[in-house]
Amino acid sequence: MKMDYYVLDPTGNITILVRTPVPEAEQPAVAAGLMAAEPSAEQVGFLSSSEDCDLALRMAGGEFCGNASMSAAMLQAMSLQTESCRVRLRVSGAEKPVTVQMTAGPDGIWTGTVKMPDPMSVETVDLPEAGPLPLVRFEGISHVIMEKEVSRPEAERFARDWCACLGADALGLMFLDRAACRLVPLVYVPAAGTLYWENSCASGTTAVGAYLAAKAKKPVKASLAQPGGSLTVQVQEDGGILLTGTVRLLKYKCQ
Repeated sequence: MKMDYYVLDPTGNITILVRTPVPEAEQPAVAAGLMAAEPSAEQVGFLSSSEDCDLALRMAGGEFCGNASMSAAMLQAMSLQTESCRVRLRVSGAEKPVTVQMTAGPDGIWTGTVKMPDPMSVETVDLPEAGPLPLVRFEGISHVIMEKEVSRPEAERFARDWCACLGADALGLMFLDRAACRLVPLVYVPAAGTLYWENSCASGTTAVGAYLAAKAKKPVKASLAQPGGSLTVQVQEDGGILLTGTVRLLKYKCQ
C-alpha cells in the first residue's frame, strides 16, 4: 500500500502522522511497520476529514495525545499558508473537539497552545507494590504521578500491571521532581503494543498540572523540563487547562 506520512517533532516526542486512509482495525499493524521504518518515532496517528472540525486525528491505540494534536494542527496551519490560526480537531480519546492555537516562529518551529480535555478525576489510588499514589484520569488515558524513583525495569512492569488493574485504555507513569521542575514520562498503550520512555508527554504534563492545582486548591502554571524540552501547563481559574509547546516538521514521505 502506498503510504503518505509526516514525521514531526513536538518537544522531542517524535510523531508520525499518516495521510493515507487506513481502516481502524489495520492501524496498529501499519503503525508498527512505520515505527520500524522510522526508529526515532514514539507514536503514530492517522489523519482524516471531519464533518464538524477542521481535521480528525486517531492515534494507533485509540488514546488521546496532546503532542500529536499540536502536530496535526501545525500541518493544518501550514496547508492554509498562514502564520497564525486556531484549529479545531476531532481527536481519539477526547469526547469534545480539541482547540489548538498555532503560531509560526523562526526556523520552521511553531508554538502551539492546546485547550486540553478536562480530567475526569484527580484521585488517590492504592496500587500493588506502591501503595497510595495520585491518579489523574482522562477519557483516553490515565496518569499516575510518581515522586519517588524506581528502576526502569520495575517502572515498565508497573506500567503494564497497573494499566490492567485500573482498566485504563492507556497509562502514563509521570516521574515528577517538583523541586527541579522536571518530568520523565513513561507511557504504555496496550492497543498499540507500545511502551516508551517518551521525550515529552503533553497529556502527562497536563495531569501533573491538574494534580498540583488540586493539591494547592488554586490555579497553577508550571514549565516542566523533559528529556526532549519543556512543556508549560496552565490551570486557569475556571479549571480549564492550557498546554503550550513547540513542534516542527522533520520530513514528509510518500512510499
